[in-house]
Amino acid sequence: MVGLAAIAEFFGGNAGIEELEAFYPIRRDCLADIPKTRFRPRVGKTLSARRWHAAFSEDGHLDIEKVLRRIQRGGIHPSIKGFVWEFLLGCFDPNSTFDDRNQLREQRSFLRSQCFASFFPPLVINDILFLSLVDHCDSTFRANHPRERYAMWKTECQNMVPVIGSGKYITRPIITDDGQPIEGEDCHVTSAVSDKKVAHWMLFLHQIGLDVFRTDRALVFYEDEANQAKLWDILAIYSWVDDDIGYVQGMNDICSPMVILLENEADAFWCFEHAMRRLRENFRCSTSSIGVQSQLGILSQVIKTVDPKLHQHLEDLDGGEYLFAFRMLMVLFRREFSFVDALYLWEVMWAMEYNPNIFSLYEQPDAALDSNSTQTLHAKELKRYGKFQRKNLQNGHVDKNCALSVFLVASVLETKNRQILKDAKGLDDVVTILGDITGNLDAKKACQNALKIQDKYLKKVRLYFYQKN
Repeated sequence: MVGLAAIAEFFGGNAGIEELEAFYPIRRDCLADIPKTRFRPRVGKTLSARRWHAAFSEDGHLDIEKVLRRIQRGGIHPSIKGFVWEFLLGCFDPNSTFDDRNQLREQRSFLRSQCFASFFPPLVINDILFLSLVDHCDSTFRANHPRERYAMWKTECQNMVPVIGSGKYITRPIITDDGQPIEGEDCHVTSAVSDKKVAHWMLFLHQIGLDVFRTDRALVFYEDEANQAKLWDILAIYSWVDDDIGYVQGMNDICSPMVILLENEADAFWCFEHAMRRLRENFRCSTSSIGVQSQLGILSQVIKTVDPKLHQHLEDLDGGEYLFAFRMLMVLFRREFSFVDALYLWEVMWAMEYNPNIFSLYEQPDAALDSNSTQTLHAKELKRYGKFQRKNLQNGHVDKNCALSVFLVASVLETKNRQILKDAKGLDDVVTILGDITGNLDAKKACQNALKIQDKYLKKVRLYFYQKN
């Protein structure tokens, strides 16, 4: 933990990067290899711990409008990032009280054993019976406590693979393709697995472990195997719960900051789960399509509209599908920025895209306002939306694939416009040119340029619509 004196130093003038990275210390042997960090907390701009606490009423209602303005100007101080992210991602309702949120946290920490104790006497559970009991308990808790599921899911997974929750994780296959357990000293499965869902999940557990081992290896935080295991647990449990998408490489990059910022595992899981509600379609891949294809299509349309010359050049290079932007959209620029800058970029994006109805849309979709409707939104209500979302609503532009990340990629392409037009003779050249941005991008400027491109795009789209009609 960083003390109050260290926190105060951040706002005392030109704070050095050494102080900032005290929150996320880097291994000495990796210092020369990581991208340069550009973000600095700025007094009067960055959301500080003092400003954050002052934004709450006496009983805990949050002035989200005030918070969004501060984040959009200068990001969030590292000491409070995790707590603020929970609101930005819709884990908590700004209109809730301290008591409401404490109750939600308690529900997240609900012990699964209590579920079984409530309905069944002590017994030895075989695989089939266990899964049937899980279904019974899960349906019961969905009806009464819709948030009390993480501990239950974790126990469910532990009963199938006991290493989950042990502080360890696996990097070797535990079953064969036909469901037979792979024997050895670290054998984690004792009998053949016939259930297709269970087998499919188990086949991916070691791949999650391999990705976890490689995740943010430059950070001191992941020198501790228990922290790696916490990341693995969350990803393994998420892939069990969301079996439609399962696990796809890149989810580890999205989940890692939540594990670092939020000490409580259930809180980190729900923060990741809410982030995935925005991003999960990016990870839906098949033999005929990739998850970010819709966003790549929007990106193509944006560049064609705001910079037709660049778009035509990319088309001539057979790059009109913009597949070279796949990674940037998939993991939200994690590879192009330092760890600190990536976190800053994400929170500014989420603040700019913020919808004040997000909690209701996630928790009570039937009772929530239609987020795509501007008919009942007055100027005062619009201020509770982030800048990016507000512009979309004011212009009647509600395509869910038209995310701020698309305009961020467009802003990157615009910064490299001249070089691409002059030097790119093939797609490999485009990839090389864009590869040079790693460590050289300014997240704040990228966001500012993205908003300018959004404004230019919406004006041209609106003009085209009027001319057509």
